[in-house]
Amino acid sequence: MARAGLTTKRLIQAGADLADESGFDQVTVSALARRFDVKVASLYSHLKSSQDLKTGIALLALEELADRGATALAGRAGKDALIALANVYRDYAGEHPGRYAAAQLKLTPEAAAASAGSRHSQMTRAILRGYDLTEPDQTHAVRLLGSVFHGYVSLELSGGFSHSAPDSQESWTSILDALDALLRNWPAQQ
Repeated sequence: MARAGLTTKRLIQAGADLADESGFDQVTVSALARRFDVKVASLYSHLKSSQDLKTGIALLALEELADRGATALAGRAGKDALIALANVYRDYAGEHPGRYAAAQLKLTPEAAAASAGSRHSQMTRAILRGYDLTEPDQTHAVRLLGSVFHGYVSLELSGGFSHSAPDSQESWTSILDALDALLRNWPAQQ
């Protein structure tokens, strides 16, 4: 019989909290069982494995990020929208480093189809409509923005910018200005 109060949703939420506290790589069903002071076996009525738990955390993180992104983009266009979405990713990573790491998890095709991943792509493409890019340039730009946002945030989280000037906020602002200029002046296909 399942322990009263334990649900898949509650376990995934607790796993997400654990990821933020200890790191996504430290999240296991055993660690979660210790958190709830239960035997590991009692969690297997809700979770198939540690991978199932990690997938659940990744899906939660993608959903949270998509919700924040949608809110931030409402009524914005062009550079204002670009900055708003970029800041959503950066702020979320700072507040929830373990969940942010989880959002990078490679999902199975089934999990990916059920995820908010397509919402992220749609939001980025909505921003790009303000820059008048056509395919395949729009896809290139989606990949560029994702690479820059994730790359910068990952380096910043690992302390990569903490020992040099200018400060990381100044660099972030300059990088977003440069991205805006690039998107407005995207090189023509040859």
